[in-house]
Amino acid sequence: MSSFTQQVKGNWNELKGKFKQQYADLTDDDLLYEEGKEDELLGKIQKRIGKTREEVEREVNNWSN
Repeated sequence: MSSFTQQVKGNWNELKGKFKQQYADLTDDDLLYEEGKEDELLGKIQKRIGKTREEVEREVNNWSN
């Protein structure tokens, strides 16, 4: 299980709020979390904010520390 998946499962509401603060153009649909579809969620976020998977994961890890 990736660190992104662990972070999402652990505290998605908090992370969702941070994504919305940092990236105002993300919609609720972009940030809709469904258990077992973490990779799909990560892909949507990547596409909307124009960052790589590694950059998004690093950012989530920084927010969680």
